[in-house]
Amino acid sequence: MSRTHRTRLAHAGALLVLIAAQLLAGPAQQASAAYTTTITNFDAAGNQTIRFDTAGNAVDAHDGDLALFGGVYYLYGTSYDCGYQWNAAGTPFCGFKVYSSPDLVHWTDRGQLFDATTATWQTRCNGSTYGCYRPHVVYNSGTGKYVLWINSYDNTSGFHVFTATQPTGPFTQAADPTVAVNSGGATSGLKNGDHDTFVDDDGTAYLAYTDWVSGGGIVVERLDASYLSGTGSHVRVTPGSTEAPALFKRNGTYYLTYSDPNCGYCSGTGTSYRTASSPLGTWSSGTKISTNSCGGQPSFVTPISLTSGTAYLYGSDLWNSAAPNEALANFYWAPLTFSGSAISSMTCQNTVTLALTTGSAGVQDTVPDLDQHDGVDGFRRWADIGPVSRIQTFVPSRSGTLTSASLTTFQTGNPNAGLTFDIYQADASFQPTGSALYTVTVPAASIGWSPRSVTVYPNISVTAGTRYGIVARSTTTSGLYGWAFNENAPYPSGGSAYKNSSVNWTAETNRSLKFQTTVGSGTGGGWTYCAAAENGTCSVSGTAVVRYGASSSYLYKTVTGSIGCNQTAFGGDPIFGTVKHCDTSPQPSGNGWTACAVGETGTCTFTGTKAVAYGANGAFLYRTATGSTGCNQTAFGGDPIFGTVKSCYYK
Repeated sequence: MSRTHRTRLAHAGALLVLIAAQLLAGPAQQASAAYTTTITNFDAAGNQTIRFDTAGNAVDAHDGDLALFGGVYYLYGTSYDCGYQWNAAGTPFCGFKVYSSPDLVHWTDRGQLFDATTATWQTRCNGSTYGCYRPHVVYNSGTGKYVLWINSYDNTSGFHVFTATQPTGPFTQAADPTVAVNSGGATSGLKNGDHDTFVDDDGTAYLAYTDWVSGGGIVVERLDASYLSGTGSHVRVTPGSTEAPALFKRNGTYYLTYSDPNCGYCSGTGTSYRTASSPLGTWSSGTKISTNSCGGQPSFVTPISLTSGTAYLYGSDLWNSAAPNEALANFYWAPLTFSGSAISSMTCQNTVTLALTTGSAGVQDTVPDLDQHDGVDGFRRWADIGPVSRIQTFVPSRSGTLTSASLTTFQTGNPNAGLTFDIYQADASFQPTGSALYTVTVPAASIGWSPRSVTVYPNISVTAGTRYGIVARSTTTSGLYGWAFNENAPYPSGGSAYKNSSVNWTAETNRSLKFQTTVGSGTGGGWTYCAAAENGTCSVSGTAVVRYGASSSYLYKTVTGSIGCNQTAFGGDPIFGTVKHCDTSPQPSGNGWTACAVGETGTCTFTGTKAVAYGANGAFLYRTATGSTGCNQTAFGGDPIFGTVKSCYYK
């Protein structure tokens, strides 16, 4: 599948046009200052590079759109990380994600647009169906709502629509829309597909979509005032064998770019365009501007305001060679160039520098106790862990407790065994020495299909200046685990090595696998590891509180005796794609817990992220909170001890 677009304002001019632009961009926010940013598509050798979010995980939003609302850039797309595979029965639908950015480079994962885990959405969109794709969001200034259109194949129109009060959602489904084409006949099936949403300067909205019944012709239809359904007024733009339309306006001329020909998940289809004097007018014949879309398939064209004028940012999905799961797909973004009203032939660019009129510098997330890492820039990916084992070495800058070690990895081909991590001391040739200082096996189900940081919690002592290594290995006999790498020595203090069936490791001096480590004083905060490996057993003396999770995401249980450190025992997965562990602590009051709200009508306030207990007399409910939380039943989801005045404590 592929992509789409949004319009804002072709150029500044009359006051009326400026007002229209503000309305279409959503509610006003404090304007960002001008900022120059650089987007990287390929490295100096022309290799695709992975775009990581501010948490260090690959951006997992494909076949979608890029928009600007209230001075913030948003990227919408289909997620593939949970293992969805096109036309593969039994694989789950992963939902639609949104990321936000101040600079088009630093993207923060804002989560799912709506809950896609329900039986309804799994039935509509999982691998047993044609799937659901291409989330596009526009702002309706008349209703004050953000409107989301997605493509599916379970109803008459081929689309579902939603509304929200924020660009990140959560979005609530509205009634199914009607469209002019293929509205009769079967209530489901391959009818209408790849689409784009566009809002003109006067607030009129249009839907450009692909008619699969005609063999891939593209249709433009005017939407009603709510943007929630078609009006029936439409025009056919292409005769067939096309898809992935993007509709935009420049200097009074309307443009439609599209994939030419259509080809699902293909790496290197052409991009063509047509023009018209109005969205429902007579469209020109097609002109091809690229034979391979810079290695992908066209996705969107979004107007971006620069200090030099308006740029029309073209996006292409760099699909992973038509793999059924496209979690490894990358992105190509660069402005289109024009000669008069004609779009010039595309020249693929490794990097693009934009002087944004709306922007500010983004940053990566702060990691407490961060010690060693090799950044997020210039990484590629490969998969061979299974028959091959790999090691990334590091040298701590300070002595203490190795509280966490992360390696960016992913699964492909459905591995039938987990991924084992060992921590060793290592020599100057990047070879592990002695016995493993720590070993844990991460279940395959806890590792995503998109490159993500998988974190383990060794809780072992390390010495500054001593070389250690993170070993990744697996006994899988089907499928593989992958890794992200940079061959330009981004971490001069370390290096990597590999081995296959031989006993010896082969050093790779300038190659670095993407990793990070934290060195601190242990779990801290009065919590004690009781099952350092997920799926172990946590045993306690008497009755205690046990938490299951990682980082700042935990589920809690009051336990007497012992409990399994797993999803079944705790009723869910608090942090997908991360190795969990269990810690234990005595219950409040005392035992390191700080009273923060005596009585159940106050607010518990603290610094940072804490575990918070609500209750009395040994009966408590627990939650993780940042900064503050109400000390009441609503905040904690229940009453732990009826008829007794409760208090709150944090640790």
